[in-house]
Amino acid sequence: MMQRDQASAMLGMVVEHDAPGESRVSMTVRDDMLNGFAITHGGLVFTLADTAFAIACNEDERVTVAGGADITFLKSTTAGQTLTATAARRARSGRTGLYDIRVTDETGDLVAEVRGRSITTDRRPPASVDAQSAIRATSARHAGARAEDAQIAEVARPADPRPADARAADPRPADSRPAQTPAPGASTGAASPAPQRNAALTTTEVSR
Repeated sequence: MMQRDQASAMLGMVVEHDAPGESRVSMTVRDDMLNGFAITHGGLVFTLADTAFAIACNEDERVTVAGGADITFLKSTTAGQTLTATAARRARSGRTGLYDIRVTDETGDLVAEVRGRSITTDRRPPASVDAQSAIRATSARHAGARAEDAQIAEVARPADPRPADARAADPRPADSRPAQTPAPGASTGAASPAPQRNAALTTTEVSR
């Protein structure tokens, strides 16, 4: 899951512990994570706790999402400090679960507490980035091969000597009919060279 989590990677989160029902994730507060009061934005404190919550509640191959969460802020922090979110399962029954997440600073002081409620779905995680790239590459190769086969088939089609009305009445698909050949003297689409004028002027042209 975390290999595809671009938001957590953007914020520089580090997964320190990952086990069924529990996790620990840390994040160093940057200058661009501060609010207008020069303290860590509360939304980013919750994001750190939410990431630890997600790791702890996704215990099997099914996708588990948050059904709700409550946060209580207890201490402010600022740039340069390291926050650590520790999540632990309190209860799990059927598709629902209850998890507690504690966010502390580098001194161990409690910064925030979160109570999260999880819901397990029937969905499966999406393919990894590498798997998606491999699928796209395979599809592109197959599409190229089909296009090449179609070009070869077009070249290999025999010429159709029948008149236009007979060709139009042919019930077969166009790609299975013989290729149409132009009538003798008919234009093939290429521009015909302009007739060359005799360099020598006639008597009439000279007298004009």
